[in-house]
This record gives sequence, structure tokens and C-alpha cells, in this order.
Amino acid sequence: MMQPDSLVEKAVERILELSADLQIKRRAIRYGSSAFHDCTVAIAAYGDALEVLTTMQEQGEYCSTLGLLGSLESSREPRAIL
Repeated sequence: MMQPDSLVEKAVERILELSADLQIKRRAIRYGSSAFHDCTVAIAAYGDALEVLTTMQEQGEYCSTLGLLGSLESSREPRAIL
């Protein structure tokens, strides 16, 4: 697996790990129970978070390609607006 280069990539990787762990845990829980429902809701929330992060990642790549936004690791020095 590739090493994550940005904070967004690290967050995506961690959420995928948490979601996978929870899906494994959910398989051992009785279907229809409140615990099963709680796991299902949490897994859906992980999916929502992944959607937001991947959108941010895509927009960041698009913007940096156009020179409008640097990567998260870029310098935080003030820049002149032309």
C-alpha cells in the first residue's frame, strides 16, 4: 500500500480501517438488535465522512493543478495576490 502523503489521505486510510473493523464486528452481532443498528449507523457515518474527505482531496488536486491551492504540506507563508 502507498504511504499517505497528506493529512486527508491519512484520514481516509484511518476511516477505512475503522469501517472495516466495525463491519467485521457487526457480522458477529444478531441482525435487528440495537447493537447491530448502532454499528450500521456508525458505518454509514464513516461513509459520509469518506465522501467529504475524498471530495476535499479531489478539489485540492484540481486546485493545485491550476496553481490556486498548494498541498497541505506546503509552506504557510503569506502569498501576494496578483
